Amino acid sequence: MKNNNPDKFEVLRVINKHSNLSQRKLAGKLGFSLGKLNYIIKALKEKGLIKINNFNKNPNKLNYVYILTPKGIAEKTNLTVSFMKRKMSEYEELKEDLKNNK
Repeated sequence: MKNNNPDKFEVLRVINKHSNLSQRKLAGKLGFSLGKLNYIIKALKEKGLIKINNFNKNPNKLNYVYILTPKGIAEKTNLTVSFMKRKMSEYEELKEDLKNNK
């Protein structure tokens, strides 16, 4: 799962904001195929980053809620920090390139 940290970050970010969306709607929001999202969600669940609960009293048993665990919140925070560091580094490189091209 290390190779798709940006994907994992995006899934955690969207689940954090929209925990009650169906997998199909999450996939659409993320621009992922349903299979790709299912694979990532299973991996996140196995790592203990999310919990999946279904509405037992709901006649439509396909409704699930995705919940970030404390471990998932920490991972999302770490991925956010890594993302911000990477973007700041890219910004500094671009700024230096512009400075050198003048």
